[in-house]
Amino acid sequence: MKNIRNFCIIAHIDHGKSTLADRLLEVTKTVGIRDQKNQVLDNMDLERERGITIKSHAIQMEYLHNGQSYLLNLIDTPGHVDFTYEVSRSIAACEGALLIVDAAQGVEAQTISNLYLALDQNLTIIPVLNKIDLPGAMPEEVKDQIIELIGCDRDEIIAASAKQGLGIDTILEAVVRRIPAPTGDYRAPLQAMIFDSLYNTFRGVEVYFRIFNGAIKAGDQIQCISTGLEYRVEEVGILKLQQIPQPTLKAGHVGYMIAGIKNASEVKVGDTITHVDKAGRPLGAMIKGFEEVKPMVFAGIYPVDTTEYEALRDSMEKLKLNDASLIWEPESSAALGFGFRCGFLGMLHMEIIQERLEKEFNITIITTVPSVQFHVIDQKGQLIDVQAPADMPDPNTIDRIEEPLIQAQIITKSEFVGGIMKLCMDRRGIFKNQVYLTADRVELTFELPLAEVVFDFFDKLKTISRGYASLDYELSRFANADLVKLDILLHNEKVDALSAIVHRSNAYERGKVLCKKLKEIIPRHMFEVSIQAAIGTKIIARETVKSLRKNVIAKCYGGDISRKRKLLEKQKKGKKRMRQVGSVEIPQEAFMAVLKLDD
Repeated sequence: MKNIRNFCIIAHIDHGKSTLADRLLEVTKTVGIRDQKNQVLDNMDLERERGITIKSHAIQMEYLHNGQSYLLNLIDTPGHVDFTYEVSRSIAACEGALLIVDAAQGVEAQTISNLYLALDQNLTIIPVLNKIDLPGAMPEEVKDQIIELIGCDRDEIIAASAKQGLGIDTILEAVVRRIPAPTGDYRAPLQAMIFDSLYNTFRGVEVYFRIFNGAIKAGDQIQCISTGLEYRVEEVGILKLQQIPQPTLKAGHVGYMIAGIKNASEVKVGDTITHVDKAGRPLGAMIKGFEEVKPMVFAGIYPVDTTEYEALRDSMEKLKLNDASLIWEPESSAALGFGFRCGFLGMLHMEIIQERLEKEFNITIITTVPSVQFHVIDQKGQLIDVQAPADMPDPNTIDRIEEPLIQAQIITKSEFVGGIMKLCMDRRGIFKNQVYLTADRVELTFELPLAEVVFDFFDKLKTISRGYASLDYELSRFANADLVKLDILLHNEKVDALSAIVHRSNAYERGKVLCKKLKEIIPRHMFEVSIQAAIGTKIIARETVKSLRKNVIAKCYGGDISRKRKLLEKQKKGKKRMRQVGSVEIPQEAFMAVLKLDD
């Protein structure tokens, strides 16, 4: 065990994590020349398209140092705030972390956030200054930021360039020298923590785990402690670019297991695997230090073709296995039929899930307006969790509504402070603190309603700061707010999928804009279609889609006016009847329009 090192890479998005991982695999000859490509560990098409890491990936490397062979288990992590849960799982399986900081951009919000996650788990931190070859690099200034952040010595910071391959050997030596070997006893009862899992159509669920105590081999009878379900191990092995079966895995190892698990919902990330005695009792105890995921944004996902409902359910189960931060439950809507109410960690997470469902499982879906979870306290004092506008109780029974507030840390250049402050104030933010990290880098702290952040706050922030600002947030508390349910009525009928819960001060403006947008999208019918925005029974905005009209008097050449009037009256009666029995067709774009109100 003294020759094993388990470590992860943490950084802000786009600071060169995946490129550094590529270089480490090259130098340790884990990847053959024929398999070399950029972003080796990012095996999802979406990750390559967007140039970001979405999933954490584990891989084992062998490194020769002073004549000794070392096993290095690397777990690459995502950098975006929406995937913090992936990072926390990787950190729980490691003893050390490489903290990557871009020499041109310096310390950013997610760098600090991920660092605190690692320090909470008592990981050894190795600071790496990446991209030192860039023309805009400021190595000395950024080193000062790192020293201020983690209190290390200047000579502990490793200067590197992942693209050019500079400093890679120094990083590998530091991993061997500075990161402690795993502790544990391979003779003790088995304790292995599941940090990821994957669904394989032919072999069932593949479980990725880190062993803290004991050993595991094919043929063992094991149990997942939180579910109490027992399995017989068919295969265990280590993770290189391909899975390599092994006779036994012992304490300190990171590996995979196949145990004929057919049902995706049986495996829970963060669960502990142990052996069972003859009476079927678990021998090991649960490993602590794993948090339950807290979704921030909720939205409904519905199949466009209602016959694909079961296929969508299967796809959601397989996605949940691969992405433990996705939470879902079935729901139905009068406008869209049967679907699922899903919980996401943020708007990017929601986009990624949407794209994965369409690309990996070939299902066309409609996503409803994202909302957050509100606490509604009724007049009897009971608390009701409301995740969708349709769940909102009758306004007459509500005593008060509480909305979630987040503590947002925004790091930006000092020249953009004014614009960012205006953006946060417009979104009902409360200014908390301002700290100058360096002469021209500022950390702003705001308390913001989460409902104001989930739509396009991050996009606006990037626009104002020309891409320089970085955002990190955490849920702080629930507070009273003057919120109302904004309903959209088409042809005097409520469309639940277009409803939203908004602040009373924004309701009129939002209703007006939404009615205008829908007027452009909804096609003309043979009868007049009214589009109304309402709060309870009060109509606050209205637009009308004019009816298509056939020219019934075209065949009258001159002649008596009464003849024309008779034809027009007949048409009028037909229109009136059609208005009573006709139904409005709502195109798919209408549901998407709600997401892009500011365009």
